[in-house]
Amino acid sequence: MKKDRIEEIAELLDKRGKLSLDQLDDYFPNVSQMTLRRDLLYLEQAGRIIRVRGGAMSVKEVHKVSGEPYTKKTAIHTDEKIEIAQKAAGLIDEDSSVFIDGGTTAMYLAKEMPDISIHVFTNGLAVAIELAQKKNLNVTVLGGQVLKDNLSTASPVAQAYFDNTNFELAILSSSAFTPENGFSCGSQIEADLLKTVRKKAKSVYMMIDSSKVGKIMPYTFAHVDDIDVLITDENFPAELKELFTQKDIVVM
Repeated sequence: MKKDRIEEIAELLDKRGKLSLDQLDDYFPNVSQMTLRRDLLYLEQAGRIIRVRGGAMSVKEVHKVSGEPYTKKTAIHTDEKIEIAQKAAGLIDEDSSVFIDGGTTAMYLAKEMPDISIHVFTNGLAVAIELAQKKNLNVTVLGGQVLKDNLSTASPVAQAYFDNTNFELAILSSSAFTPENGFSCGSQIEADLLKTVRKKAKSVYMMIDSSKVGKIMPYTFAHVDDIDVLITDENFPAELKELFTQKDIVVM
């Protein structure tokens, strides 16, 4: 019976793309939300769905716009990414202009962002698609070469584009971090873009989950002193939180 229900949930998500817990309640009125949450966790661990705030979405739905490498990254450390995304979403003010990168944590941020008047610049294709579903947001996608692993764009002429583009806040994410090497990623062209964005913004918020700590990627785009707020999960090492706090960087 349990296996039949779990399979039915998976099939519903494949058909609908995304369902909230309330919608699952309607489909399974005799099953508690706690049981449904366990079913979703089981399906996520099996690699068939991705849990999001208040529900879940089919991996096939993400795969439609992202491709396999991005889908795999989206499906790992989900709880940490959702925790970080919820914190970041609460820091965005109405009528502000924001740059959001194309990382998988940024996609969760796009899901969590309130549907209010905000102008978002992004180089993330999946991020833009998610934000486009919100009625009150304005979204501008940066052009350039498509980086398939991240489903993002980057261009060597980004500097010229940003000469006449204004945003107060940059919310970035990182593939790796060490105190010595800073925040790094795997693409030179992406690192150059993020450096430009970082210098353009009045404030820089960095989203990074604890699994990225101690890792080094080839191209550094920011150091500790370059950011204003660090947004992370509860497992981020306490000694590193202290390092940021000593430099008057807000840690959330």
